[in-house]
Amino acid sequence: MVSRRRTRNKPRRRWYLMDLHLHTPASEDWRDPGVSFLDWLQAAEAKDLDIVAMTDHNTVAGYARFQEELRRLEWLEEIGRILPEEKERLDAYRELLSKILVLPGFEFTAALGFHILGIFSPETPIRTLEFLLLQLGVPPEKLDAGSTSVGATADVLTAYRLIREAGGLVIAAHANSTHGVMMRGLGIGGQTRIAYTQDPNLHALEVTDLGSRSRHSTARFFDGSKPEYPRRMHLIQGSDAHALEADPKDKNRLGIGDRPTEIALEAPTFEAIKAVFESDAFDRVRKPRTRVTRDPLAGLRKIGEGETVAFHKRLSAKGGEQERIMRDVVAFANTRGGKIVVGAGAKRTEPPIGVERPRVTMRMFQEEIARRVVPPLSVQLSLVNVRGKHILIFDVPEGKEKPYALDDQEVYVRRGKETRLATRAELIALATGQSPTEESSTALVSTRAPASSSGKGESAPARRPERASGSSGPSAPGDGVEIVGVEERKGKRRYIIRDLRNGTVVSDVTRESAKRLWEYAIQQHEAGAFDPDRVTWLGDLGVWRVEYRAGKMRYDLVRRLPNGKYVIYYGVTEDGFVGPWAELLPIAKEMAALQLDVPEERR
Repeated sequence: MVSRRRTRNKPRRRWYLMDLHLHTPASEDWRDPGVSFLDWLQAAEAKDLDIVAMTDHNTVAGYARFQEELRRLEWLEEIGRILPEEKERLDAYRELLSKILVLPGFEFTAALGFHILGIFSPETPIRTLEFLLLQLGVPPEKLDAGSTSVGATADVLTAYRLIREAGGLVIAAHANSTHGVMMRGLGIGGQTRIAYTQDPNLHALEVTDLGSRSRHSTARFFDGSKPEYPRRMHLIQGSDAHALEADPKDKNRLGIGDRPTEIALEAPTFEAIKAVFESDAFDRVRKPRTRVTRDPLAGLRKIGEGETVAFHKRLSAKGGEQERIMRDVVAFANTRGGKIVVGAGAKRTEPPIGVERPRVTMRMFQEEIARRVVPPLSVQLSLVNVRGKHILIFDVPEGKEKPYALDDQEVYVRRGKETRLATRAELIALATGQSPTEESSTALVSTRAPASSSGKGESAPARRPERASGSSGPSAPGDGVEIVGVEERKGKRRYIIRDLRNGTVVSDVTRESAKRLWEYAIQQHEAGAFDPDRVTWLGDLGVWRVEYRAGKMRYDLVRRLPNGKYVIYYGVTEDGFVGPWAELLPIAKEMAALQLDVPEERR
């Protein structure tokens, strides 16, 4: 019993996405004019990065300016002199820094032009890093220049030693490429080349072919099997970004987070990262697995303006746009729920305009919804950064206490792309618990799928798209996938799938094109085996199936709607039991223990 408790209390290790080679506007060759450090961090958040390092050329001036801005805003808040826009900026920094670990560092140009990354703990004083750069030979007059050309500096091995003695993480930058210590064609002797890549002060090599299975890959070369290279090396990859986004005309000029590394840690700290690189745990660093990029705007644009999605390109008080947005909120609540995009239009090729003072605007709408929508309605508002612009997205659930009214008198519904006042018949339908658009929509998920003529229990092919569930509101789990709709075209079923891991909605998904969790969800849907009598319920939430897939326990969860229909969420992990689903987790785990012969450490 004692050992079991220790196992359960042990911190859980998970994969974090990190990019340890990122420049800022403090580098002389930074390509994005006018970019702030807040923009920089928001770009990192948009790429789902958990850990980043500011590694400007031969300087820590960028990191110092970033810290100075934070201290100034905190001081203004402390003395009560902070302006609303400054408070909004400080709040934005705090929110981002609660999600992303920012490490100070630099990209040092050693003798003969070799580049070396030095990464440090956030607790390291700026003066300590500046003194280290002076020790490495960076001239005092160039300490803030961010230049790659700094004259005669320390040799590679001396740089390794001094950075490590200062407590830093030592990484040979783009080792197999330009200015790398193992670049082909270098006019240095074999022993020198060996020393540059095998020195005990060196923690890792940054390479451009991480994950390659070629027999000529860097990983094969440094796997410890060669007599002259006996030390197996940790390998990472980095973006070496000199702009927020990649240059479309040059594939080698990457943006922030375009070439990250995944690392398995108990907690995202500098000490934990360094411990991995000082260990023999070579399986804890890898090229990121394929993941769906978080871009909710692209997914919503793919669906297009309609009964569950509305776009408001600009937010203008004079044009009455704020009022039209509030009407959309009420209409979606009265109909099927949906998403409202503010700051971008529906056209995929049109760049977003964004929202000025986004957090002030978000708070204003939260207050307006609380004050004007009757009965009370829980609407989730979120900000996303798209191409450097702040987009505001409303996630409106289908209401449980219809009809909803604006200012207790105006009842709106959504029909196609139009939001309008409800008719008398629609008001009666809302008041009696019917959907005002029920005649033109199909069912969410039938209680039991009809058997096919073949007698194999497969569900009948859908002739029209199924109605969206509106389940992306507060009641949805934190991960897994949901089949929002399905239609049949040219004899093939095409699904609309919402990936709850990132909010992306993708249409035109076929069973052949779907992979992994999406494929599993489609298989279960087509099998037509859902039976509410086989669900273990806790109120209107339940667990239907349990399965051990891809190294994790996964649960098919069900939500029962007020109209008696059901929404199914496929492949939810334990991390997805958030909000009201958290109370269901002990029941789900007990089901897993009873149904599956799974070792306890995997439960």
